[in-house]
Amino acid sequence: MHKKAPIAPFATRQLLERRRFVQGLAAGGVMLGLSPLALPAHAAPADEVGRAVPVLSGTEFNLEVTELPVNFTGNARMGVAINGSIPAPTLRWREGDEVTIRVANRLREDTSIHWHGIILPYQMDGVPGISFAGIPPGATFTYRFKVEQSGTYWYHSHSGMQEQIGMYGAIVIEPREGAGARVQREHVLLLSDWSDEDPMRVFAKLKAQGDYYNFNQPTVVDFFRDVQADRMKAALDKRRMWNQMRMSPTDLADLSSKTLTYLMNGTTPAGNWTGLFRPGEQVRLRFINGSANTFYDVRIPGLKLRIVQADGIDLDPVTVDEFRFGPGETYDAIVEPRDDAYTVFAQSMDRTGYARGTLAVRQGASAEVPALEPRDWLGMNDMMGAMGGGMDHGAMNHGAMNHGAMNHGAMTDASGMNMAHAGHAMHGAAPSALARPSTVARHASTEYGPSTDMRVDMARTNLDDPGIGLRNNGRRVLTLADQHTPGGPMDVRGAEREIELHLTGNMERYTWSLDGLEFSRSTPVTLRYGERVRVILHNDTMMTHPMHLHGMWSELEAPDGSFLARRHTLPVQPAQRISFLVTADALGRWAWHCHLMLHMDSGMFREVVVA
Repeated sequence: MHKKAPIAPFATRQLLERRRFVQGLAAGGVMLGLSPLALPAHAAPADEVGRAVPVLSGTEFNLEVTELPVNFTGNARMGVAINGSIPAPTLRWREGDEVTIRVANRLREDTSIHWHGIILPYQMDGVPGISFAGIPPGATFTYRFKVEQSGTYWYHSHSGMQEQIGMYGAIVIEPREGAGARVQREHVLLLSDWSDEDPMRVFAKLKAQGDYYNFNQPTVVDFFRDVQADRMKAALDKRRMWNQMRMSPTDLADLSSKTLTYLMNGTTPAGNWTGLFRPGEQVRLRFINGSANTFYDVRIPGLKLRIVQADGIDLDPVTVDEFRFGPGETYDAIVEPRDDAYTVFAQSMDRTGYARGTLAVRQGASAEVPALEPRDWLGMNDMMGAMGGGMDHGAMNHGAMNHGAMNHGAMTDASGMNMAHAGHAMHGAAPSALARPSTVARHASTEYGPSTDMRVDMARTNLDDPGIGLRNNGRRVLTLADQHTPGGPMDVRGAEREIELHLTGNMERYTWSLDGLEFSRSTPVTLRYGERVRVILHNDTMMTHPMHLHGMWSELEAPDGSFLARRHTLPVQPAQRISFLVTADALGRWAWHCHLMLHMDSGMFREVVVA
């Protein structure tokens, strides 16, 4: 009888390192005792177990930004902390108050804080080079503004890649009149991601090979599964199509658990952050995606999620089993737990890892952790939009996606932004001309260059698609079409003009842009103060982009032009075309970008000037 060969030491080490990244250390996080601010910063609220996040309340705040050693995976690294904590302290404000926040920079480089989703004067928005110069080493900057809203928000650095290495925290704003859903308890669940690698090293690897961290590439097993399901010719045609395009159907995320550890309130899956409750209580869960790179699919097996807010704004309640959200988005859910313990499960969109916590009646109680679900492949609708619905794999070619044929009719301004509809209102077109968002793609001339590897001519406009990996999974999954802000839009006027921007990229070069222009080659988008503008975002890539406009609300509309929901960050799926209305009521200079940090830093960023 042959003995089973032992696993080689190198292979064993790889397996252990992989498990550490997926699960992390049970006690991973800031290495306490090395900062005078660390101990008081981690005093635990009575209803949370594990690595608790400090909470600061009132109208006067002092925040100190420092570099601290951290260890999430067994490898000590340096992170950026606020008041000795990763995540940064949760700030609790009250609507109508004026807050004063003094931020002291103890780093050896500039820093900043952006108050994500907060409506405020542009000088307080915290984006270096746009709204202010940044905070130099050794300096203190004072943010001061009146709080004009309530709900769940967050804050983070907008300098370099500090957000990736720990500089982010939650904001909870109580309504002025104490209104809102009545609950007996609440918990903030701030999801993030951590890499032991230097972010610039990660960026360099992606520039050299765009799919460096994608170890879910199609395999021989996948090929024979396709043969069994679709027969040999269709399986060969499918592989030939992807090879010709030099693209991967599993390219759902730039980074994976090959380098990322997924965190909930700064706690690894092995650490199992726990929020306590009493059976029968209504519990409000304030979910914040503060990650730099990760879309999460969130569910609590055994519990329904009653979604009551999106991006800090009330929604007509909708009950679901699961929701997906990307960096920058927030959702508030109310649950009614009755058993002893429930797992809060947030798996990454690429299905390589997860963040995990527990709702429990006592410390130490836990529930079964679901297995990661199989990854799904991008399909024709994700590549070609409406055109892809009935096309067979063998018939498709580069021209069908408009890789080469130039649309000479597109009009662009100096920044490359498509202005094909802008002239309608200026030249006295009837209001009905802009009653519905246009559906015809208008590719800017700047899209036909090395920064763009594909273009979609017939993007899909449906908002009832939960996205790749969530379709027909047997659960009720939240979609954009489900979201309705009560009371209607803030501004009842229709669009005076229409601006179309295309989300573009080239995975081989790892460049990301708008209308084929990286930020360094673009000029600002200019809005007239007080005007009502429709913005169309048309995704010409195979990735989902969470698009965040600073300083003004994005009022999402349905394909027929009817109002849906007020948001500050909108996810745009592959080959999708969505539209929203903006009232340019905030004078100044603002940022507009994809909230995937590496996409923003690669160039998917524009300045917006309201004058």
